[in-house]
Amino acid sequence: MLIRWLLLLWAALVLAAPAQALTQAQARALATGETASRIAALNELVVGVPDGQTAALIQALADDAVKFTDTAVFVMKDGKGFDPVTGAEVPVPDAAEDVINNNQMRSELDAALALVKLQSPDAALRLEAVKTLASDPSESKLPLIEKTYAAEQDAKVKEALGNLLFALQLGSPDTAKRLAAAEALGSVGIPSTKLLLNERAAVETDPAVKSAIAAAIEQIDGRLAWGERLGVVFTGISLGSILLLVALGLAITYGLMGVINMAHGELMMIGAYATYVVQNLFRSYFPGAFDLYVLAAIPVSFLAAALVGAVLERSVIRWLYGRPLETLLATWGISLILMQAVRNIFGAQNVPVENPAWLSGGMAVMSNLTLPYNRIAIIVFAGLVLAGVAALIAYTRLGLFVRGVTQNRKMAACVGVNTARVDTYAFALGSGIAGLAGCALSQVGNVGPDLGQNYIVDSFMVVVLGGVGQLAGTVYAALGLGVLNKLLEGWQGAVLAKIMVLVFIVIFIQKRPQGIFAMKGRSAEA
Repeated sequence: MLIRWLLLLWAALVLAAPAQALTQAQARALATGETASRIAALNELVVGVPDGQTAALIQALADDAVKFTDTAVFVMKDGKGFDPVTGAEVPVPDAAEDVINNNQMRSELDAALALVKLQSPDAALRLEAVKTLASDPSESKLPLIEKTYAAEQDAKVKEALGNLLFALQLGSPDTAKRLAAAEALGSVGIPSTKLLLNERAAVETDPAVKSAIAAAIEQIDGRLAWGERLGVVFTGISLGSILLLVALGLAITYGLMGVINMAHGELMMIGAYATYVVQNLFRSYFPGAFDLYVLAAIPVSFLAAALVGAVLERSVIRWLYGRPLETLLATWGISLILMQAVRNIFGAQNVPVENPAWLSGGMAVMSNLTLPYNRIAIIVFAGLVLAGVAALIAYTRLGLFVRGVTQNRKMAACVGVNTARVDTYAFALGSGIAGLAGCALSQVGNVGPDLGQNYIVDSFMVVVLGGVGQLAGTVYAALGLGVLNKLLEGWQGAVLAKIMVLVFIVIFIQKRPQGIFAMKGRSAEA
């Protein structure tokens, strides 16, 4: 309450024009009488330049902190009465009654307070005031809004004021003003403006203005349609980036090593739960640096999943190379064990993972298109992980060994490569990348024991469609399936879209079994 009262001092400090002093008669007209007469008195006060006492009285009325008698009005604060004109403390008679405001009066008081805030030196508060006025535009406020618009310097506030001004001018009796307003509103392109234009079109009689309104509505529809299209594309790229993160690890364990790892989703789950644990540690021991927990969770999630993957490879999978059916059944059993272990440790319910402040919210690109920061971060993160994996495979000693063992295991062993150790390193790398995918997924969805089951089938489809052992194919397949899935969802719904994507993949693999990119080499099939 104290802050709200202090904000009212703006009116007396920042107005460029001479302030209109409040009188006793105006105070009584504002506090007593019928609602219509009180609203008329309020409009007279705010169209001028209200002084600090006027703004304080309006705020007190909005707070139900005003009493009156037949001869006086009192502003109540901390149980004491104050004269609304002088601000001096005065005794309040026992017979003083509370001022009662109905919903219409409260709406007018809120609008009047917004007009007072338009004089604030803080651009954010001025913008908030414009939004309040735009929610219930009134032609009675037009003169002051025109004056404020002419004096406004901040580009963002001026744009919002201009939109409000044009919306009010759309109801002007002056045909030229209505025509100019309709043409100007066509470039705004927001749903509320379209609604305003449709309402005006229903009552407009001038043919030229009616035609301008129709053109403006068509222009807005075009902008909104583009916003929807771009939103679908961004959502598809975001989904494709998630699929890419999930499939990159599988591209190594399945694409390069030939291991059908049905526990790949559970390795993602381990990365997500590692992120959850790091979050809780930061909240308990480093609360001041909580927004940085994601940066610490990235290496932790990689190492946790890589360690589990290395243990699985050395204890189970190393004995099953070249036996795909047994590998599939064994890793499926391992996935069930990992899910049950997580349920025993963390519980069967989903656990909350909070976005840091810098990943919360979004970037407004168009009126109907906002790009969430966490989705943008995942797209960037997927690109960085892809670049890192590609560089590791192409330019490092481990990458050379992995490629050598993949192409010809016996020859690699003959030249001194420890193929068993390379298998462990490669499987740990693929598992670690799955952990990174889990870390990223924790920022956009629920973290629970069943997390991996939602993506394992899609990740296998990405790897097979892109071409076994081909990182470039994985990228194209992930992004393509993500965008295709979102396009089909908007057309046929989520369930049918998933079925249609699966049918498309089956037909594609029938025609091109090697995927988008085939392995290069003399032993590769055409």
